[in-house]
Amino acid sequence: MRFELFIAARYLRARRRQAVVGLITVISVVGVAAGVASLIIALAITNGMRRDLQERLVGSTSHVDLMRVAGDGIRDWQPLMARLGQLPHVVAVAPGLYGQVLISRGARSGGALIKGILPADELKVGNLLQAVNQGSAAELGTVSDLPCSGQLDTGVLCLNGPDGTQIRIDSLPPPIVIGNELAMSLGAGVGDTLLVTSPQGELTPLGLVPRYQRFRVVGIFASGFYQYDDGYAFMRLADAQRLFSEPDLISVISFKIDDLYKAVEVGKEIEGAAGPGFQTTNWMQQNRELFRALKLEQVVTFVVLALIVVVAALNILIALTMMVMEKTRDIAVMMSFGVRAEQVRKIFLLQGLLISSIGTVLGLVVGYAASILGSHYRFIHLDASVYSIDYLPFAPRVVDALIVAGVSLGMALLATIYPSGSAASVLPAEALRYE
Repeated sequence: MRFELFIAARYLRARRRQAVVGLITVISVVGVAAGVASLIIALAITNGMRRDLQERLVGSTSHVDLMRVAGDGIRDWQPLMARLGQLPHVVAVAPGLYGQVLISRGARSGGALIKGILPADELKVGNLLQAVNQGSAAELGTVSDLPCSGQLDTGVLCLNGPDGTQIRIDSLPPPIVIGNELAMSLGAGVGDTLLVTSPQGELTPLGLVPRYQRFRVVGIFASGFYQYDDGYAFMRLADAQRLFSEPDLISVISFKIDDLYKAVEVGKEIEGAAGPGFQTTNWMQQNRELFRALKLEQVVTFVVLALIVVVAALNILIALTMMVMEKTRDIAVMMSFGVRAEQVRKIFLLQGLLISSIGTVLGLVVGYAASILGSHYRFIHLDASVYSIDYLPFAPRVVDALIVAGVSLGMALLATIYPSGSAASVLPAEALRYE
């Protein structure tokens, strides 16, 4: 062990003539530990919020969406979708028809965003249908997939026509899948019938009459993301086209790509391949404000909680200053035996770093332990309508430990500059004159 480190460690363990110096030293260690632990936990929470929101957003929606600039919908979409599906980095493609509707059940009603889909394609670009926990989304398959039957409970009935051919009749309302928050607000469950009203009505002698149709709830999904659970519903593409009076028209083509962080570059390639009149959006553009707010929150939280470390560093400054005053005679004796001023300075620099190191290690242990327990047990619950997720996530990272440890040790190093300089400037003759 180096001479300076040996003396610094002995000074920390030695009994104090002034008890207040030892107390301030303990307070300094506790302060550093509290600041470091608070920073680790806060950064773990903000990282967890960002990670969970990104995973749910990216998993629930497509990576890139292609639509018309004029907003007039995409016609002849089958050959276009087949051609764009062959582009590099494109993993899956799915059509969709969006529309705002009013969904009601009895006296209860609520607005929702309907998406007409082809389930087999939709499952390849998003996982909302995989979050169905009541009922099943299997009935969103096309009507032609269901066999003819004389039973009404199958939803399909075949009767003999005048010429002997079978006539297909849908005996049950078409299926719909809704979010659990929307289901609770409507008081609806699997098997209930909902009235879906489209603002795109029909012109009659009495004026514009909204189009409406009854649908049967076959599934309820719970993604854990309030925006989708409260305002999303899925139906078959053909049913959505009939509801909106848009035969063989879609509003968007959704893409899943092999690297979601290349969404901007792949989107430009898709635009070029689709031709003029098309534009793309991606998951980063659609949620830019959300992730920007999370980043700003992370920076502000770090700055505010770093003030705890600053206060602990001030305690280190006070403790070392008082220790220099207490050890003035010892310093003079060492310098009279040939210890250089630079070595004396290093003694108190190392002493401050030891205090900070002990506090930093304790803080890291406490912070990571709390973060790991919070991540595993999810004991802090949130209001999903406010925070979009229903629990407080923790995601501790190694890089955060390095940053926090660097800030903590850096603050301690700054705090030791003045007392170590004062110790190095002690004059042995003046200090020992009256001994």
